[in-house]
Amino acid sequence: MGKVKVKKNDTFIDMTPMSDVMTLLLTFFMLTSTFVKNEPVKVNTPGSVSETKVPENGVLTILVSPEKGPTGKPTGEGQVFMSYDNTNELGQIVGNMGITLTPAQKKTFVAESTFGTPLDKLAAYLSKPAAERSKELPKMGIPLDSIQGQEMTEFQQWVNAARQVNPKVRLAIKSDADSPYGTVKKVMSELQDMDESHYYMITQLDAKKAAQAANK
Repeated sequence: MGKVKVKKNDTFIDMTPMSDVMTLLLTFFMLTSTFVKNEPVKVNTPGSVSETKVPENGVLTILVSPEKGPTGKPTGEGQVFMSYDNTNELGQIVGNMGITLTPAQKKTFVAESTFGTPLDKLAAYLSKPAAERSKELPKMGIPLDSIQGQEMTEFQQWVNAARQVNPKVRLAIKSDADSPYGTVKKVMSELQDMDESHYYMITQLDAKKAAQAANK
């Protein structure tokens, strides 16, 4: 008995709809994603049961470094840095600080978005190559001490300059679990002296503690 030959038909799959879907997904993720800020020090925020989210825009973040670095060596008493997400307003903020920067220095300042050098060293710092800046910034920090003849500390001047540019700017403190308590308390005291009593404390959600709190 002869074999029955089955006629083979070529299968054609139109991939155009799939390409459209992939393009839409790629566009969606590009528009909704946010870039991770290059922070001068690594901060592991403490856990909490609060699920309140910090706004994504218009936030002046105050970063307090840990007392010890990744290798366990002391890094100081906890340096204070700041970052701001709006580059257009950041240029106006540094312009209100009463220091003279060249266009190139100002462009570098705005591009980095995170700052934390004393005002008298800012211009020289911004003139250095990127590799040198990344090494030097963690060793600096915004001074919290009062300056003779000035009503506000440099830290308060930055906060005041941001408030002048954007009266609705929100403040957020981001500190490590190992950040010196004295530094964090000093930051809070400086804000209180400026009548800045509303600010966020950035933490990470502890799922276990949150579940225990919900069951109580």
